[in-house]
Amino acid sequence: MIDVNSLINVSNDIFLQLSLIVILAAIAALILRLFKQPHILAYILVGILITPIFKVITNTNIIESISTIGIAFLLFIVGMEMDFKKLKNVALVSTGGGLIQIVILFFIGFLASLLLGYTNIEAVYIALLISFSSTMLVIKLLSDNREINTLHGRIVVGILVVQDIVAILALSILASIDGFNWALMGIALFKFGALFGVAYLCSKFIFPWLFKFAAEYQELLLITSLAVCFSFSVAASYLGFSIAIGAFIAGLTLGNLEYNLDIMGKVKSLKDFFSMLFFVSLGMSLSLGVIKQQWVPLVVITLLVILVKPTISVVICILFKYTKKPAFLTSISLAQIGEFSLILAAQGLLLGHISNSLFSVVVVVTLFTMVLSTYSIKYDNWLYNIFERPLGMFDSFTSEGMEFVPTEVKPKIILCGHNRIGYSILEELKSVKKEVLIVDYNPEMISHLMKEGYHCIYGDVADEEIVEKMNLKQIFMLISTVPEVKDSQFIIRKVKAVNPKAKVIVTASDIDESTKLYSAGADYVILPHFLGGEHVAKLITKVRTGEIKLHEEKKHHLLHLKERKERGQEHPKT
Repeated sequence: MIDVNSLINVSNDIFLQLSLIVILAAIAALILRLFKQPHILAYILVGILITPIFKVITNTNIIESISTIGIAFLLFIVGMEMDFKKLKNVALVSTGGGLIQIVILFFIGFLASLLLGYTNIEAVYIALLISFSSTMLVIKLLSDNREINTLHGRIVVGILVVQDIVAILALSILASIDGFNWALMGIALFKFGALFGVAYLCSKFIFPWLFKFAAEYQELLLITSLAVCFSFSVAASYLGFSIAIGAFIAGLTLGNLEYNLDIMGKVKSLKDFFSMLFFVSLGMSLSLGVIKQQWVPLVVITLLVILVKPTISVVICILFKYTKKPAFLTSISLAQIGEFSLILAAQGLLLGHISNSLFSVVVVVTLFTMVLSTYSIKYDNWLYNIFERPLGMFDSFTSEGMEFVPTEVKPKIILCGHNRIGYSILEELKSVKKEVLIVDYNPEMISHLMKEGYHCIYGDVADEEIVEKMNLKQIFMLISTVPEVKDSQFIIRKVKAVNPKAKVIVTASDIDESTKLYSAGADYVILPHFLGGEHVAKLITKVRTGEIKLHEEKKHHLLHLKERKERGQEHPKT
């Protein structure tokens, strides 16, 4: 016979535990937000305070079980947001460079771990953990800094996508084998491919009409989406994989549906709540006593992440012909351990592959490197100014063969930065093509423009050597779409010093920045958001007065977009 009183007591325990965690997590997140720290840190710190320090909750099994759902929802959303088109923009460095970085870091981390006395399987985990960076943290910080669409921002996003894919494969393989066995690994890959194949067929033939019907009822859309998520999670578990793998595949299958934004909007709140529980449970699992005994591996792993990892990233970007500035900014952005590493470590602990002491070391390193990244990404340009001179040793590797002067005519107009704005400007300057010089530090873009016969210089507009090659004394106009205010002030100062009559047009993100640039001597400051609004306003006026027909303008716009896409300009680089 069921003991009702015991059921009530258990329910009360669960409710009290969740209540305490949610209240403390909210307070900690608000406090850390004042110091511009990510919420993940607040959640982990709450877990540390609740169990290892004050021992308020000693039985963590219930919270850990519930938090497993957080992993599933987290990877479900990651799968839905996975945009492989982002790899097109910086395809070579994101795919090739990203994989090279993972391989090099894996071997260095593996050898270092063996020297520290860890077992083979623990060394594999450590090597993988240091290879992955934090997608959530880095994208959030780049977005806050308005750097998500800069060249290094696009490189970072591309590498993070590659890392996420490799992390998913690592989760799959390590969850289904105990130790290394090539036959078992082959079986695991076959199972994964079969599950992925079923998901692909569902996304093509079943889900489109199923969700078309479900979308007519908002509640049904949510329940159907969750059903798909849990169905693939159960299937993955049955095949010997983690439930998170199934949730990720489910996210991929729904990511291409026309209702994907509606689904993400409904599931995001659930994901945030259960993800919070997951990160709190990580903190609860931390063993502070072990940290004192493991300070040597703690220091070594931290140095691998904050020193060796960025160094490898810089060298790889240089080898792919990117200049020292985007290479350095990319390396700074990737210098931390991310949420996938925590998920991998949690799975390794659950499977018995790694010890509790190693798991605690991973959590501490993650905390420290995330905090450090919060500040290093925020002040990345300041850090670059410090390291710019030592990084000069790489200049000869990137500039060779990347300067193109097809005619003896000296350019009269300089365009710095071939991004979204720069592309449109260059379209208007086609008639005076021989008089235009383009300066950009994206090697793929320079190679493309060289084929079209433009005068090109590959490099950073804030580099003194590049400025000397611009022939500023004889130019009529310089147009810069570079978003950094300091770089724009530098350009204005250099042009006006040798050619006061030259017109200088620069770009700013907001009114305060534009005021600074006008004070520095700019002849005109481009504000993209204002220009976009003005264009739409003029379009509306012309439609209202009958000067143009909107359907004709639509045809013209679609034709223009098609031409840009065919020329590889779907997402022009900064």
